[in-house]
Amino acid sequence: MSDTLERVKTVTADLLKIDVDIINEDSRFVEDLGAESIQSIELVAAFEEEFDIEMDEDAALAVKNVSDAVRFIGEVLKEN
Repeated sequence: MSDTLERVKTVTADLLKIDVDIINEDSRFVEDLGAESIQSIELVAAFEEEFDIEMDEDAALAVKNVSDAVRFIGEVLKEN
């Protein structure tokens, strides 16, 4: 498993106060993990801090599941 995936899972579990073991690549932030709209914004900020990146907020909020987040963060990291 990629380092980025593990870090996304850890940040998500910490922010949503859930067990990291229930998170997988297909987990949807809202439907499966229970994120509320304000937590979606907090997740974007937490990912930015974890990876030391800046993400376009609208594009980042369009990300709906863990694997999309990993791919999106990977693209941002490549651009930097």
